[in-house]
Amino acid sequence: MSELSNALQTRYRSDVCGSLRASDAGRVVRLAGWIHRRRDHGSLVFIDLRDRYGIVQVVVDAAVAPEAHAALTDARIEWVISVEGGVALRRAGTENEKLPTGAVEVAGTKVEVLSRAKTPPFYINEPDAPIDESVRLKHRYLDLRREPLRDRLLLRSQMVQAIREVHHAHGFVEVETPILIKSTPEGARDFIVPSRLQPGSVYALPQSPQQMKQLLMVAGFDRYFQIARCFRDEDLRGDRQPEFTQLDLEMSFVDEGGVRSFVEQMVIDVTKRTRPDRPIQQLPFPVFTYDEALERYGSDKPDLRYGLELIDLGAALPATTGFKVFDAPRASGGRVRAIRVPGLGGIARSQIDDLTERAKRYGADGLVWISLQEDGEVRSPIAKFLSAEATTALWSATGGTTVAAGGDLLLIVAGERVRSAEVLGRLRVEVAGEIGLADPDILAFCWVHRFPMYQWESESGRWDATHNPFSAPVPEHRDLLTTSSGDLARRSAGDPAGGALAQQYDVVLNGWELGGGSIRIHDRELLERSFALMGHSLDDARAKFGALLDAFEYGAPPHGGIAIGVERWAALLAGQTNIREVMAFPKTQSGSDLMLEAPSEPDPSQWSDLGLSVRRPTGGVTGAKKDA
Repeated sequence: MSELSNALQTRYRSDVCGSLRASDAGRVVRLAGWIHRRRDHGSLVFIDLRDRYGIVQVVVDAAVAPEAHAALTDARIEWVISVEGGVALRRAGTENEKLPTGAVEVAGTKVEVLSRAKTPPFYINEPDAPIDESVRLKHRYLDLRREPLRDRLLLRSQMVQAIREVHHAHGFVEVETPILIKSTPEGARDFIVPSRLQPGSVYALPQSPQQMKQLLMVAGFDRYFQIARCFRDEDLRGDRQPEFTQLDLEMSFVDEGGVRSFVEQMVIDVTKRTRPDRPIQQLPFPVFTYDEALERYGSDKPDLRYGLELIDLGAALPATTGFKVFDAPRASGGRVRAIRVPGLGGIARSQIDDLTERAKRYGADGLVWISLQEDGEVRSPIAKFLSAEATTALWSATGGTTVAAGGDLLLIVAGERVRSAEVLGRLRVEVAGEIGLADPDILAFCWVHRFPMYQWESESGRWDATHNPFSAPVPEHRDLLTTSSGDLARRSAGDPAGGALAQQYDVVLNGWELGGGSIRIHDRELLERSFALMGHSLDDARAKFGALLDAFEYGAPPHGGIAIGVERWAALLAGQTNIREVMAFPKTQSGSDLMLEAPSEPDPSQWSDLGLSVRRPTGGVTGAKKDA
């Protein structure tokens, strides 16, 4: 018996259901678990008994064990029982090759009913049965019994264990940072926690441990990591939750290459330990600048499992084509780009119309298409604007000839440089998914770096940090951080890839941002200058980030780090795109917990204790002292 099996022994069980094998034949065991299935055959009752470790068949014969048989008379699925009996080899031809325990069964001689169960709202023993997600979330404790979700949670646990082992092996110290911190509203809204002891004051739940981990570097801890709980009060979608977990790490005396080198090897090690069956497409990870990723894939998180790269058609087109859709954007510095989709030359017009509507929804003025039939015939609504030579040049520019590209489809978007790329990038992902170009088993990692340090916020009329305000500029752009946001605006207004570039980097997996980080500014004066560029007064910066600014005056090492979404990583390794599928108790799209019925109204006395009242939309007031 293994060390783990020994550790799992209790008065209710000597073994776990999934551990029994042919070598256990002849042993007397005691098992405990849930009735997964029950079959009656006269005096024989067959039970599939399930626990977290697996399923084993139990057979109880009324002639041999009448009391045990009687105990199962009313037993139904999901009752909790314990069974004692001898392990025996199944008769030849009755083995179940689908189960690791399928060569044996337990001849039950004693049965104890530990807990009865109502009929569940869905079948737990049918893992592929469709179930409304709201029902799953309402009864999550039952959903967690189902094999697919259980296995994904176990995979996540295994992944987190591997993360800890790799970090400890590389000299990292695990430090837990506070959950109640100062509110510094930037980006997403903070979750606010009123203070009872200091009426009128609040804590915030951390959106990330950003300042704390940098302060740990100032404190000399050199290498820190944490499996950190984070909270953001933002609109939700499939890959977002109000509370989530991230692998947070920071390193001292490193440059960008040092951080990326460790993180890449860590990601490889953890991935191979967790999913050794899923091949990594390319090692080392490909590296793209932000500009390069945008130009080639129309995205700063490219999916590399397939081609469909964006092609700039500018060189293939004459200076003027007579087609306004192409000529007007080019005259104002825009681009004409295309993707060539193999095998879609015979696409139906209704499908083309659907793609066109999507392109418009994503911000394009329209979508131009050219299809080349298998017989070489060119079809396009713009055929009359293009000569035969121009058409041939377009096909050549996209990597084919009029013969080799037979049956292919060109999708063309013209417009402003960034927007046209992003629109075509979204179509690239959607078309690839619809025609099955991406291998679901492949893990295609890459790095994207050298992001714009700032982005122009037209509504506020100022610059804001692209990632976070603590990121350092690339060395050659340090001097661009002047105190005049007007100077920077004149250099790069309207071009989010212009101006200062940051030492920021994202690690991407299969078209999803897995995590992002940067080398940090560790000089107080430079950080204050960066805040000034974003329209923050020194008083405002000191009020929000005073501890960090003060700490930098006591000797701060060069440092940098990254935060990787644990749920997103686990979901992608598990073959899921929705992070709720790797969370034990997730919230809905509206941020509700259907099982616990949260959020809920507190007892009125709790408002009173906090010195708060709530002004409701109808005008009613709950509480005692202060509007909140």
